Amino acid sequence: MNTPQGGERPLNMDFTRRVVIRTTELNWQPSPAAGVWRKPLAREFAEHGHATSVVRYDPGSHFKAHTHPLGEEILVLAGTFSDEHGDFGPGSYFRNPPGSRHAPFSEAGCTLFVKLHQFAADDTAQVCIDTTTGRWQAGADGIAVMPLHHHGTEQVALARWPAGTQPVAHRHAGGAEIFVLSGELIDAAGRYPAGTWLRLPPGSEHQPRVDQETMLWIKTGHLPHPA
Repeated sequence: MNTPQGGERPLNMDFTRRVVIRTTELNWQPSPAAGVWRKPLAREFAEHGHATSVVRYDPGSHFKAHTHPLGEEILVLAGTFSDEHGDFGPGSYFRNPPGSRHAPFSEAGCTLFVKLHQFAADDTAQVCIDTTTGRWQAGADGIAVMPLHHHGTEQVALARWPAGTQPVAHRHAGGAEIFVLSGELIDAAGRYPAGTWLRLPPGSEHQPRVDQETMLWIKTGHLPHPA
């Protein structure tokens, strides 16, 4: 397991390596905004560039208005996240495309899974989905899938796995990221409870299973191939 460290050094930016982080075991680190805390998972630079984090807003906290040069992707894990466009409760998934600007805040407090500066320049769709009312589709092996976004080879979805699900081994040509939202994911290397973030490198093979009903956020086909 890779353990985040502070400072300016890049964190988990080698996309050829498998990364597993149990975010519930990490300490919160302060952000530049008072009352906004984060747990860095991958980071190019301390305050700009590629970043993946779990973020917590204390009640009444806010960030100044800012622009996202290469986009922002958010899944609300708990509480209510707000900006000038509205209020977004648990299960809200949205994408602010490259060049978008907002001033986020939270009156009651919230926890988010956030990805910054990772959009393709031509991925300009503004996306806002309430996954608590979204439509599930039947997938293979009894898995229910809720598609969230698709651009080029990149696909983002929620997946609900019934207890006892064990798909055949599959290869992720363009890599994969998984955030365990509930339940527990299992593979040959270990067990991953709710709050675990996994990043699997391009070309890796994976055969996960679950013993209990498990909900996953999954992104595939988006990681750069090694030169």
